[in-house]
Amino acid sequence: MDRLNSEGIKRWELKQALQNPRIVTRARTIDACLLCRGHRVNEAGLCDVCWAMLDDDEIGIALGWLSGERP
Repeated sequence: MDRLNSEGIKRWELKQALQNPRIVTRARTIDACLLCRGHRVNEAGLCDVCWAMLDDDEIGIALGWLSGERP
């Protein structure tokens, strides 16, 4: 799946974006999902719908944000 909204980042760029604290913090600050730009994002900058579509590698990185390992 690519992004749901043309304003979001491309799906193939998600792993790289999740490793960039500036990008994730901005998504959280403006409450806009990294992929679909939807609201109500979690600590990783993703909404519930996009979170459910993550693959294993992406989940591993994103869980770092939820557990507090990442800034």
